[in-house]
Amino acid sequence: MLRIYKRIRQTLTHSLLAVAATSPMVLAQGLGNSPYSALGIGELYSPGNVTNIGMGGVGISNASSFYLNLQNPALLARRTRFTVFEVGLIGETKSLSQYITNSLQSQRATAGNLGYLALAFPANSRWNMAIGLKPYTYVNYHTQQLTTVPGTSNLAQYDYTGRGGLNKATFSNGVRLTKNIYAGVEAAFLFGNTTYSSNSALVLGSNTTDVGVTHLNRVNYSDIVWKLGAAWRPKLNDTWTLNLGATYDPETRIKATQTDIYQKTYLGAVADTLRLNSTAKATLPQQVNFGISIEKNNTLLIGVDVGFQQWSKYRTADNRLGNLADAMTLGVGLEYTPKPASNRYRDLITYRVGFQYNRQPYLVNGTQINDINGSLGISLPLGSYLVNHVTLSLVGGQRGVLTGTQIREQYVRVALGFSLNDWWFRKQVVD
Repeated sequence: MLRIYKRIRQTLTHSLLAVAATSPMVLAQGLGNSPYSALGIGELYSPGNVTNIGMGGVGISNASSFYLNLQNPALLARRTRFTVFEVGLIGETKSLSQYITNSLQSQRATAGNLGYLALAFPANSRWNMAIGLKPYTYVNYHTQQLTTVPGTSNLAQYDYTGRGGLNKATFSNGVRLTKNIYAGVEAAFLFGNTTYSSNSALVLGSNTTDVGVTHLNRVNYSDIVWKLGAAWRPKLNDTWTLNLGATYDPETRIKATQTDIYQKTYLGAVADTLRLNSTAKATLPQQVNFGISIEKNNTLLIGVDVGFQQWSKYRTADNRLGNLADAMTLGVGLEYTPKPASNRYRDLITYRVGFQYNRQPYLVNGTQINDINGSLGISLPLGSYLVNHVTLSLVGGQRGVLTGTQIREQYVRVALGFSLNDWWFRKQVVD
C-alpha cells in the first residue's frame, strides 16, 4: 500500500503544478467566459472521467478494471482487488460570436481547471467504495450593453457579471448482487456559491456617470444529494457480452442562504441591504440516464447513452422559475484495444472515438440551444506491469447558431487523466 500512496502524492503534486502552469485564469474561472452560465446554477461539467470524455461521454453501462467509472456507482463493483487513484485536468479554448445591430462581434476565451480527484478501493470481493472531489457547475461571464435613453442624447450603460460555482464531494458504493447484476448508490455533499452583479448607469456627455444602480445577489449552497445506479451484464456467448445500465438522481431541495444588496449612486447614497443571509431552498430537478453497450473480450466496446433532466422544474433559492427547458443528452462511443493479452506495448494502447448531441436547457427568445460535438481519445499504459495509464481526450464542437440573438460557441476541449492502480492490502511474502 505504501507504493500507491507515494504515487498518489507524486501524481497529485505534478497535476497541481500542471494546472498552475497552464493558465493564469485557472483559479475559480471554470472554463472561461460563458454567457449561458448566467442561467440556472451555471454551466454543468462533464459527469464522466477523461476516458468517457473521449468516447462521447458514454459510461452508464460500461466499465473497466483499469479506470474508475464516475457516472454509474453500481459499476464500481466490476473492479478487481486493485485500488485506483485518478486525477483529471480539463482545459478549453473557444470562440464566441453574436450579431449585434447587424454586425458580427467575436471574442476568444481560454481557461483550464482541475476536473476531478477520485480514489476507489475494495471492501470485499463483491463490494467496492470510492471517494471523490470534483467541480459540478461554474458561473463565469461579463457582458456590457450601451443604449440610448429615449428622448435624450444620453447613453445608458448596463454591466452584467457572474462568478462562482458548485462542487461535489462524493462517497460511492457498488455491490455485485448476483453474477451479472450490480447496484450502487452515491451520496454527495454539494457546496459552493454564486455571485451575480447587475449595474446600470447613466453616461453623460462628459463620459462620466452621474446616476447608477447596482444589484448584487450572492447565494451559498450546501446540502446532500443522491444518485442510484444499477447494471446488468449478461453474456451473449463466449465472445460477446451485453451491458445495460441506468442511473437516477431524484429531485432535491438543497439548502441555500441568499443576500441581496441594492445601491444607488446619487449624491452619496449608501447601499441598501434588502436580504442578508436569508435561508431558502433551491430545487434541482430529477435526472435519469440509460446506457447500452456491447463488448468483445475487452478488445472492442460500442455503447450508446441517453439522459433526460427536467430543468423546467428548476426553482431558484427564492422559489422563482429559472426560465429553463427540459434537457436531453445522446452519446455514442467506441473503444478499441488491439490485443489486451499481448506483451507488445503497441497492442495495449486503447483508442476511442465518440459523438454527442445535447439539447441544452437554455432558452433564447423561446428557442432551445443545441450542442453538437465529436471526440477522440487515447490511453497509454505505464508502469512495470502496464496497469497504470495516462489518457488524453480531445473534444471539438459547437453550441448555438448565429440566428437572432443567439450566441454561437465553437470550442476545443482538452482533457488529461492519470490512473494509478495497485493491490489493496497485499500481504508481503518473506522467505
